[in-house]
Amino acid sequence: MFTKRKALMMLLVLSLMIIPMLAGCSTAGDSGKTTITMAAWGNPSELKGYKKAIAAFEKKNPDIKVNLVPVSIDVYEQKIMTQMTGGNAPDVFYAHEALMAKLVESKSAAPLSKRLNGKDSAVKPDQFAQGLWGPAKQGDEIYGVMVDANPMVIYYNKKVFKEAGVKSPQEYYDEGKWNWDTFQKVSDRFKSKGKYGFVQENWGGPMLTWISSNGGKMYDENGKIILNKDKKAAETLQYLADNVKKKNFIYAGSLPEGQGLEAMFMSGKVAMVGAGRWLTPLFKDNPSVQFDYIPWPTNTGKKTEPAVIGTAYMVMNKQSKHADAAFKFLSYYTSEESQKLRLEHSGNAIPSIDGIDEVVTKDGVPEHAEYLLQARETGFTSEPQARVPAVNKLAEESFDLLFLGKFSPEKTIENLTKKGNQVITEHQAKQ
Repeated sequence: MFTKRKALMMLLVLSLMIIPMLAGCSTAGDSGKTTITMAAWGNPSELKGYKKAIAAFEKKNPDIKVNLVPVSIDVYEQKIMTQMTGGNAPDVFYAHEALMAKLVESKSAAPLSKRLNGKDSAVKPDQFAQGLWGPAKQGDEIYGVMVDANPMVIYYNKKVFKEAGVKSPQEYYDEGKWNWDTFQKVSDRFKSKGKYGFVQENWGGPMLTWISSNGGKMYDENGKIILNKDKKAAETLQYLADNVKKKNFIYAGSLPEGQGLEAMFMSGKVAMVGAGRWLTPLFKDNPSVQFDYIPWPTNTGKKTEPAVIGTAYMVMNKQSKHADAAFKFLSYYTSEESQKLRLEHSGNAIPSIDGIDEVVTKDGVPEHAEYLLQARETGFTSEPQARVPAVNKLAEESFDLLFLGKFSPEKTIENLTKKGNQVITEHQAKQ
């Protein structure tokens, strides 16, 4: 007799049979695909480029699906490190230099050299500009691959300059007068019009570029901080602090929550900002914004000085359960084909691979896109600062206090040199 009890027992048996089947499908999906997860930061325009490369990869590899998880840059590092600790981090993900250093130090990033040099890799290590590896390469081992490169340049709002009756930075540059004095004078002019000349930030990209533009250095060849010994570096901090105090520049850390430098630039409240190509897609998508690039102003008598090259890396999670699929995607995403797809037209960076620079210049917007490429050839990474995460944090905190008026340049130098070198010495002793 088919009783209610028997029916319940049959349902229980069936459910126990089905659960393992469902568990087996959780990684492959109903279609038998392997699903991997990629995390990255980016504004809406940047994410479009990422998705183009993902779509092209999935078309070539119908057995692999890539789920893109956008994460705000403000919480990105914290989230990735928390996920790493919890064992639920993405299979592949973007890492800036400071995060890359942390991942290598914590042994969370998968070693990639053997795979990259293997026959199945879509890209080889020798295709990349060798000066860009930074903290992603320790000895002969590679732990992250450059997705692109981003030299620092100045963006200027053509309309704001024209309305203020100020010559364009390009005109000053052509005259050999694009220097600190000119930068300060035009910023003075914008202040008189109720605007700011420049948005100053406290992270390594603009700070190390400013110091370089004066012929100074923050670190010596051993990675130690030398702000207390380098007069040009000290002079730079004074120049920046003075201009923020006089309101020629506005400090990004003092902006109201939700109001970034991008919004200020597009609304015409500020004439210039410093960045890599990552702001370009956003500005291109706004037809009311007329902009161009110009190299960083100098104080050395030279037309240009080396600028920081911001670099993002693609990292593979050492704990990934789909290492083969994850690496296959990583090698494609960083390959020549993918970089062309991601970086042409409204790309957010320039190639880290040689031979495809035309993707940056061919559409003619902005007019002087070649300045990015020139900066890549002469620039440098912020590796000394990024390689020791605690120093990177200390530097940003110290410069924050400087621009908020809580530290003098002298106090900033004393604090950062003393505490920073102590941390660096401890870090080097562990290596």
